[in-house]
Amino acid sequence: MILLSFGTRPEWIKIKPLLDQMDGNIPYRLLFTGQHTDLLSKVGEDIDLVKLEIKDGSNRLDSIVSSVMNLEEIFEGVTSVLVQGDTTSAFSIALAAFHRRIKVIHLEAGLRTYDKNQPYPEEFNRQAISRIADVHLCPTTMSKDFLKNETTQGRVEVVGNTVLDNLRDIETEYTNKVVVTMHRRENHHNMDQWFKAIDKIAEANKDLEFIIPLHPNPNVQKHKHLLKNLKIVEPIEYNEFIKLLAQTRLVITDSGGLQEETSFLKKKCIVCRKKTERLEGVNTFAFMCLEPEDLEGLFNQVNEDHIPIGDCPYGDGYAAEKVYEVLRDEV
Repeated sequence: MILLSFGTRPEWIKIKPLLDQMDGNIPYRLLFTGQHTDLLSKVGEDIDLVKLEIKDGSNRLDSIVSSVMNLEEIFEGVTSVLVQGDTTSAFSIALAAFHRRIKVIHLEAGLRTYDKNQPYPEEFNRQAISRIADVHLCPTTMSKDFLKNETTQGRVEVVGNTVLDNLRDIETEYTNKVVVTMHRRENHHNMDQWFKAIDKIAEANKDLEFIIPLHPNPNVQKHKHLLKNLKIVEPIEYNEFIKLLAQTRLVITDSGGLQEETSFLKKKCIVCRKKTERLEGVNTFAFMCLEPEDLEGLFNQVNEDHIPIGDCPYGDGYAAEKVYEVLRDEV
């Protein structure tokens, strides 16, 4: 039996297309690690689901790791474990499986910035998982090349990114909406500067509607008052958010995964980060903004020519089928 681990909304979104392929074909059990507790309402009651409880201490990352260790019952009858991405819970489950000599399969393997602080702690997590994993499911040939250059052990396959499987039937249009998302730890220290820069752009472009689903993190929420010219909304359910993305003119974000979704939907995005692990789309779909003071000029440039040319470099929307073919050999 394969154990599929998830703990956050992005992880659930990216493993969900696999379930349609595996149902009735490959025995599996779902493990919910509990990072985003509101997710439980989105997961069907008829699914074989194991739930963990994260016992919070003074450090959230420590709490996630310690809550996963020494839980033998979650691995009963399991012959392989699939973890997705680069969260601390993904790293913890991979490590616990490794300690029990259970095969580890890593979905979305090989993404790199080679800077352990950008993004933090995700860059460490994914590099550590690569040292543990037996099967590496890469979204692109670039991520496969990174693993090969690191002399990574195990099977390495390019399958695309499963998040795009959710977008195959979405129709794209361009309206006056500009979607903004900001939440990353690396930006917490100057989130006020980013918000001021974004608000200045919104004030100067009254013909555009700037919409920000405001992240619940207190380090983001405390600067809410600076967004005077944006429409602030509560976090949006995934399907509704994708509909909004499909209508937007362009996106301002510090997200990683959003760079994949926007490129598939033929949108440009401005990435408010020092580095990105999604290098394939840089300067075609994604445009790096390293500092808040650079945002206005870059926005004007991207806004003037907002429709990208070329195909999404992160997959064709049929990744789950390719992953299934690999899993059928491995489990």
